Amino acid sequence: MATNDTCCTIVPYFKVFDGKLDAFRALCERFVETTSNEPGCLYYGFSFDQHEVHCREGYKDADAALAHIENVGSLLKELEELALTVRFEIHGPEEELNKLRIPLTDLNPRYYKIEYGFRR
Repeated sequence: MATNDTCCTIVPYFKVFDGKLDAFRALCERFVETTSNEPGCLYYGFSFDQHEVHCREGYKDADAALAHIENVGSLLKELEELALTVRFEIHGPEEELNKLRIPLTDLNPRYYKIEYGFRR
């Protein structure tokens, strides 16, 4: 069964540099605070396994995902000083992914097209 869902998820994984974990955690708090006011953000948070970190984030559609990236642009620059992005994925329906391909070219994500499922 095909899905009508427009949700886009951004799936980054980071490896925090040695000695930078406390600064990275403080930056995560700033990301959460900044993102909490975005109307198109469905969920947002950071998961830690020692120095490996995943940001779990979902947006109602591609436009909301782009608005988020613009909103946190200055924080992303700070993040580059504290961690290496080891994996970066975007998941969503093809119509929404197509809206992201050109604006996110510089971030070089892998795109995963949702083909089946549902959303409540």
